[in-house]
Amino acid sequence: MKCPKCQSENPDGAKFCGGCRSKLELVCPECGYANPPGNTFCNECSHELRQPAETAPVDYDRPQSYTPKFLADKILTTRSSIEGERKLVTVLFADVADFTSLSEKLDPEEVHQIMDGFFKIVMDEIHKYEGSINQFTGDGVMALFGAPLAHEDHAQRACSTALSIQRAMSEYGEKIKKEHGAEFKMRTGLNSGPVIVGSIGDDLRMDYTAVGDTTNLADRVQQAAMPGEIWLSQETYNIIQDYFQSESVGEIELKGKAQKQSLYRVLSERTEVRTRMDAGLVRGMTELVGRRPEMEALTAAFDRVKGGEAQVVD
Repeated sequence: MKCPKCQSENPDGAKFCGGCRSKLELVCPECGYANPPGNTFCNECSHELRQPAETAPVDYDRPQSYTPKFLADKILTTRSSIEGERKLVTVLFADVADFTSLSEKLDPEEVHQIMDGFFKIVMDEIHKYEGSINQFTGDGVMALFGAPLAHEDHAQRACSTALSIQRAMSEYGEKIKKEHGAEFKMRTGLNSGPVIVGSIGDDLRMDYTAVGDTTNLADRVQQAAMPGEIWLSQETYNIIQDYFQSESVGEIELKGKAQKQSLYRVLSERTEVRTRMDAGLVRGMTELVGRRPEMEALTAAFDRVKGGEAQVVD
C-alpha cells in the first residue's frame, strides 16, 4: 500500500508506514471514514474503496462540486458556531511557474487538460488535510487552513499539504515533460494570521475578512518563491519550526511591503517530531522535579491496573 502522507510503498498487511511511521489507512472517498489497509469496502458506509467514486464534472466556481462529502458535512454542521468569529489561520497560495510561457507553447486544449490534472492533485491534498479551497486563480489556488474548520495545528497541516503537493508535482511534472516537452513546476507561499469568518452558504461559499495583510502577504511570498519550492513568512515559520526542516532564504523585498521580509524555505518534515511534547524534547525541556510522591502514586496505580484491578487517581 502506498502511504498517503509520504508516498512510500509498503508491503500488504503493514499497519504503519516504513517511511514516515504514519498509520496506514484507506480513507473512504464517500464518507471520509478511515478504514484498515486491507479493506475492499468501507466499514462505515460500504462504499468500494479500491476504485474512485463517480463524481460529476468539477465546476471550479461551485465549491460543492469539488469538496468531498465528509468535509462538506463537517463545514455545514459547524458553521453556526464559527460564523462571525476571529480565527487564526494559515493561507496557502500555489500556482504554476511560468504559466504564460507554457500557454504560448501548447495548444489551449492541452493546457486545459494539464491544468485539470494539476487542480485534481492540489485539491486532493488540500482536502486530505481538511483545508478549504477559497479561490481558483486561473493558474493556481488559494486555500485556508484553520477556517472554516478550526485546527490548532493549521500551520503544520498547511506545510504537510504543501510538501505532499510538491512530491506529487515532481512526478506529474516528469509526465508533462515527457508528453509535451514542457517544464511544469509550481511555487508555493504560506503565511499565518487572523481572519474573521463571515457567512458560510449552503453551497459552501465562505465570506471572510482578512485582518491586516494575512492573505496579501501569503500571495507575495508565493510570488517570490522559486519554482518547485515552498516558502514561508516569518509568522508561519515561528509556528512550524520545530516540526519541519527549513532554512532561511534571507530578507526579501516584497511588493507593497515597506521593509524587507524574513522568508524561509521548507525542506521536509521532522519524522521524530509528531506532538508538542516531541517538539519540546527537541528544544530541550526542563526536567520535572519535586513530584516524586505524585509519580510514585501514579506508578503504583498503573501497576495495579496492569494486574487487572481498576484504579481512580484524584
